[in-house]
Amino acid sequence: MKPFIDLKSQYISIKDEIIKCINEILESSHYILGDNVKALEEEIKDYLQVKEAVGVASGTDALHLALKALNIGKGDEVITTPFTFFATVEAIIFVGAKPVFVDIEEKTYNIDPDKIEAKITPNTKAIIPVHIFGCPANMEKINSIANKYGLWVIEDAAQAFGATFNNKKVGSLGHVGCFSFYPSKNLGCYGDGGMIVTNNPELAEKIRILRNHGSPGKYIHKEIGLNSRLDEIQAGILRVKMKYVDKYNEMRRKKAELYNKYLNEVVIPPQEVKNSYHVYHLYCIRSKEREKIRETLKNHGIPSVIYYPVPMHLQPALEFLGYKPKDFPIAEDVSKEILALPFYPEIPEEEVFEISQIIRRCLKENS
Repeated sequence: MKPFIDLKSQYISIKDEIIKCINEILESSHYILGDNVKALEEEIKDYLQVKEAVGVASGTDALHLALKALNIGKGDEVITTPFTFFATVEAIIFVGAKPVFVDIEEKTYNIDPDKIEAKITPNTKAIIPVHIFGCPANMEKINSIANKYGLWVIEDAAQAFGATFNNKKVGSLGHVGCFSFYPSKNLGCYGDGGMIVTNNPELAEKIRILRNHGSPGKYIHKEIGLNSRLDEIQAGILRVKMKYVDKYNEMRRKKAELYNKYLNEVVIPPQEVKNSYHVYHLYCIRSKEREKIRETLKNHGIPSVIYYPVPMHLQPALEFLGYKPKDFPIAEDVSKEILALPFYPEIPEEEVFEISQIIRRCLKENS
C-alpha cells in the first residue's frame, strides 16, 4: 500500500536539526516546562500576532482548559458543529456543559453562521467554530453574532495552523484559539502536544495554573487543575518545524491545486472561499460514488480515509443529547459522500496524477 500520510520523508529532510535539538535537551536534563516550551510559546505568539500562548499536552486539553478557564460548566450551552472530530464535543462535555449543534455550510463544511442565532438561548455561553480540514470558518459573521449576544468564541484550529481569514491567522480571531500538534497536523510534533492562544493575559495566567495541577507555585494549589504540560522534547521538535511550516503549507496548496486540476470535473473538490487562505490539512473530495472510488483505490494499493463517517449528533456516546437522523441534513449528506485522498506536503506529483487517473477511470466506467 502507498502511504496515506508519509511523515518519514519530512523527518529525513530535517533529521540533523531534530537530532541536534533532542540531544541538547537530553544534555540539559530539563524535561518539564523548560526553555524550549517558553521559546515556542514566544515564537507562536509572534507568528500568530497574539499576546499570550500557553503550551499544553494535547489539542483536546487545549479545548478543555479553555472552556474551564472561561468558567463554562454545568447548565451552560456551547454551540458548535456536528461535523468535526470527537474531541471538540468531548471537551464541552468534560466541563459539564451541553453541546448544541448547528448544521454546516455546503461549500466549506464549516459551521453555518447564518444558522447560529436560532440556536442561542439564555444558557448559551460560547461558540466553538472548527476550521475543518484547514479551511477557515467565517469568523467575521461568527464574531458579530458573539458580540451581539455577549458570547465567548473559542476557535478549534487543530487542523488549520497557518490558515488565515481576512489576512489574520486563525486562532487569533476569537477570544481563545486552540491548536493540536498531533504528528499528522500541519505543524506536528512526534507525539502529542497542544497550544492555547489569547489576547487576554488574565485568562492565559489562569490556563497556566490549570495546566499544572491548579498550581501557581510548587505545592500550592489554588484550584483543581490538570496535568497538561507540553513536553520539552516535543516543544523543541516543534521549534525546528516552525521554521518550515509556511513552506509546508505552500507545498500542501500546490499539491491540492494539482488534485483540483485532475479531478475538478468528476468529483466535488475542496472549496476555497473569499478572503481566506486554506492550508489543506487533508484533501477531501466528495462523490455519491464514494464506495466505488474507495474500493477501486484499495485494489490499486492506495489507501483512503473517511473524515467523518458519523457526524457528532449520531455518535452512540452522544445519544443522551436527544438528536436524531435528519436533524442536520448537510452534515449527514457530507458524511455519506466525503473521502480523503493520500496527501502530505511531499507527496510526489506523479502520485497525485496516478491517483487522480484511477479515480477518473473508475467514474468513467460507472457512468
